[in-house]
Amino acid sequence: MKKYLFIIKTEIMSNLQYIFNVIFGYVGYFILLFILFNLWKYLYSDPNELINGYSMSQMMWYVVITEILWMALGGKKLNTKICNDVKSGNITYNINKPYSYIGYSLSTHLGDILVKGVVYFLLGMLTGLIFLGKFPSLNIIQVIVVIITMFLATIISILIIMALSLVAFFIEDATPFYWVYSKLILILGTIFPIEYFPVIFQKILNFSPIYVVSYGPAKLFVDFSWKSAVVIIIAQIIYIFIAYIICQIIYKKGVKRINVNGG
Repeated sequence: MKKYLFIIKTEIMSNLQYIFNVIFGYVGYFILLFILFNLWKYLYSDPNELINGYSMSQMMWYVVITEILWMALGGKKLNTKICNDVKSGNITYNINKPYSYIGYSLSTHLGDILVKGVVYFLLGMLTGLIFLGKFPSLNIIQVIVVIITMFLATIISILIIMALSLVAFFIEDATPFYWVYSKLILILGTIFPIEYFPVIFQKILNFSPIYVVSYGPAKLFVDFSWKSAVVIIIAQIIYIFIAYIICQIIYKKGVKRINVNGG
């Protein structure tokens, strides 16, 4: 565990040297928020109106949180790196290292995006405050719980993207798998809450990754309840365990395939 924490620390220190690049990257996030804010202002004729249980303020804060999770993730970068490692054969150099490739990749990318995540969170809160004038009614303990769910959501997202990328062991290019996953998360989990979809579809989404990687943390931020917090965190822990096991299975089968083929 210490070696993985060291990897995370190293990546954080490295990214702190380019903090202004991260801040500059927030411009794209701000433009997207500005567009979505104006969209919801148009849809809500009355700020106190409720659409599917969400007020205009809640809907906008929901988008702030989901976009922070999405924009800070850097999923395409992770997908490209792992696919290239597999296709170039660089992944074989990690087989005999004193650490797991899965753990190493998770730690590296987590350290890579933590700085961006913190910056985007702080600036996202400032942006939301400027547009909306006030935060949701949360105390400090509830805010900490929301941040914990955001951190767990990030780990789940990394593991899922890693699993999809490791499929490159068996096909020429796993990028299309990531592309489909990213678009599903963007459309079904980032822009709209689960409550905006048909009831039958909601039941499916409540058991999908969307519930734990985007909807859960954002829902808690705009409409916090301890019951929901417990359910979401338990679901996230289960997803982390399952996603990690899937990554290990795909990786081991991929390595075995390389060894059998003399790679």
